[in-house]
Amino acid sequence: MGEPNASGRTALVTGSSSGIGAAIAQRLSSDGWNVIGVDIAAAGTAPYLAERITADLSDVDQVRAVLARVTGVQALVHAAGFMRVGGLCELDPANGDAMWAVHVRALTVLAQGLCPQMSAGGRLLAIGSRTSSGAAQRSQYAAVKAAVTALVRSWAIELAPRGITANIIAPAATATAMLSAGERADVTPVIPPIGRLIEPREIAAYAAFVLSADAAAITGQHLLICGGASL
Repeated sequence: MGEPNASGRTALVTGSSSGIGAAIAQRLSSDGWNVIGVDIAAAGTAPYLAERITADLSDVDQVRAVLARVTGVQALVHAAGFMRVGGLCELDPANGDAMWAVHVRALTVLAQGLCPQMSAGGRLLAIGSRTSSGAAQRSQYAAVKAAVTALVRSWAIELAPRGITANIIAPAATATAMLSAGERADVTPVIPPIGRLIEPREIAAYAAFVLSADAAAITGQHLLICGGASL
C-alpha cells in the first residue's frame, strides 16, 4: 500500500506567522493539509491555519503545552528561529543559549512528543541553514544549525524502519524580515550567483515535495536551496 496523500492530513508548523514558516504553512494548506501553526506572535490573521497556538518555544514548559493540545500530527515542520550575530570577541553566551533553546531544544521536545505517534508516511522537516558549516560573524547561529542537522540525520536512521522520513532544508540568504532584523541590519547578506535572494515560496515548494508521498525515499538529507551559493 502506498503512502497517503496530503488531503486531510495534519501538519504542525512552527514559526508560522512570518517568513519561511508562513510560506510553508500557506503552501501546505493549499495542498490540502490541515495546518496547526505555532508561533510566539499572536497578532494578525492567518486563514490558511486550521488552528493557531501561541507559544514561546524557548520555554520548554510551553513547548510541552503545545504537545498536550495536538493529536494526529503526521508532519512536523520546525521553521521557528532567529539569528544573533557577532565576531569571536563579541559573542554573548546568552545569545547562544537562546538560539539553542528555540532551534535545538524545542525541536527535540516536539519530535519526542510527535514522532512516536506518527504512522508510516510521517514526516519530520527542520529548516537549517547553508551557514551550518561555518560563517564569519555567525558562529553561534552556525553551531545551532549544525546541531539541528546532526539531530535530524540521526533521527532519520531511527525512524526509517517505521516509514517516517526526517530531513533538513538548508537555505542560503532568504528574503525575509529576519535578514535585516536587529544586529543583522549591519551585516550585508551574500547574494547568490543567481543574482537575488531565495524567496520563501521557493523553500515552501521544496518543503511541500519533501513532505509528499513522492519523497518517501528521501531521508536523512541536508537539502540545499542556495541559488548556486555553494558552488
